[in-house]
Amino acid sequence: MMMAGTVVAAFALLLLAASGGAEARGRRPSSLWPVPTDEAGVLYGSGPGSGDHRNVISECKLFWYDNLIDHFSWSLGDKTYKQRVFVCDKYWRQDNGVDGTRGPIFFYTGNEADVTLYLNATGFMWENAPEVGALLVFAEHRYYGESKPFGADMSNLQYLTSEQALADYADLIEYLKTDFGAVKSPVIAFGGSYGGMLSSWFRMKYPHVVDGAFAASAPIWSFLGEYPPYDAGSFAKVVTYDATREAGAAEYCSMNVRNSWQAVRNESGTAEGRNRVREAFRLCDGVPLESDDNVTALLYWAQTSFDYMAMGNYPYPSSYMLNGKGDLPAFPMRVACEYFKEPDMPASELIRALAQASAVWYNYTQNQECMDYRKGVNPETQSVGIMWDYQFCTEMFMPASRDGLHDMFFPQPFDFGYQIENCQKTWGVTPRPYWVTVNFGGKDISSFSNIIFSNGEYDPWRGGGVLQNVTNSIHAVFIDGGAHHLDFMWSTKLDPPSVLNARAEERSIIQGWIAEGYKRRGAAGPRM
Repeated sequence: MMMAGTVVAAFALLLLAASGGAEARGRRPSSLWPVPTDEAGVLYGSGPGSGDHRNVISECKLFWYDNLIDHFSWSLGDKTYKQRVFVCDKYWRQDNGVDGTRGPIFFYTGNEADVTLYLNATGFMWENAPEVGALLVFAEHRYYGESKPFGADMSNLQYLTSEQALADYADLIEYLKTDFGAVKSPVIAFGGSYGGMLSSWFRMKYPHVVDGAFAASAPIWSFLGEYPPYDAGSFAKVVTYDATREAGAAEYCSMNVRNSWQAVRNESGTAEGRNRVREAFRLCDGVPLESDDNVTALLYWAQTSFDYMAMGNYPYPSSYMLNGKGDLPAFPMRVACEYFKEPDMPASELIRALAQASAVWYNYTQNQECMDYRKGVNPETQSVGIMWDYQFCTEMFMPASRDGLHDMFFPQPFDFGYQIENCQKTWGVTPRPYWVTVNFGGKDISSFSNIIFSNGEYDPWRGGGVLQNVTNSIHAVFIDGGAHHLDFMWSTKLDPPSVLNARAEERSIIQGWIAEGYKRRGAAGPRM
């Protein structure tokens, strides 16, 4: 979910590679979204307590679809790869009793992770499928999960693009509708974070394939070349907002967090001071803290925890950001901010508070004996981070920065030239910084139709999202107190009224699209 210079995920992930050269300058994003683990088939924290999990993958059938590796040239001929697809027909109405028309298709546009993560977590699709008799389809994004066109071979990443992924989905849907006898069934695309970007772009590029798109927490306006320009500092500003009293956090939190970075810097000026920093963060033996680069890497590592906690600032314990490995507490940002609640905290307390706050994320198990800033919260993040880094270096060139004035961090300007140079050095490619804006229209999307964009108050990605209605058929839904696509999650007793109202509005709009789709095809369709 989700991008450059500061921020995450899966919609995604910020993972600092702390092996030297770390500078306080704009960094590349890793991913919009967390990487699923081997346990991603069971997502915890979906109910009023972490024990109320959903494991709905057993309701689905696994298919492998032979999709073209290259949809846009003939250089590979008809060479295909195995795309992983889950089809869930428990609620599918296969005959309406009038003209044999089958129910609609709810299609999840997989993003940068194992598709089982989204299959189990996207409660909105599951909860609304019975009412309309929908078939659920979850398609995996090429190069992620188990849908690897070239296996572990990293030399053919040129086919990893959003355009190729969308073409995959279009081809797959046309096949499914024919093979399943559902040619008159309307198709609604769903996606969150980067997947939400894909679902909205899917409707824009393939309006004959999908009748509507629900794009949750989709920062489609986070690119260069847009007018008005994208605020590259917006992500950090919302993370900071989540650490304020207005968002339910301790009153002095954001101010103290802002002061903590320099406190660590100052203390790290001597060997004795670095030892005190090491002790405060409980760094493992062998974790280096001798150089300025080491200290900068530690600060980036700590900063990343706030980014994730802001995205996962849900009203109930949840392991969604942790890929099923454990639970974050309810409103984790508020929990972290409790360590910064006192006014006029001295430097030693600020350093200790920063260590304790970051441990809410990194030591979610509460049993780690020591910490290592060279590692992310889960080792599985690395493979997805690599793939997303390539996407950033080609077309997903999303600027992000922090200035330490309008946010609670330290200055990290987005260095355009530095990023270009790093992409060339790492991947041998030069980004096309304006391509997404040219290809998908930037902020000029009024000619499109049937798209819902939802964003939450606590979600840092809302700065690049569509926050106001564009036309009477391009809807913006704003969720007070909502974190990263909270409305997509399973319903719980702890959901705020705002998300209940949002889901009701979204459901009504989607049902209207389904009715329109049947009417356009001359079919009766199911009664709703």
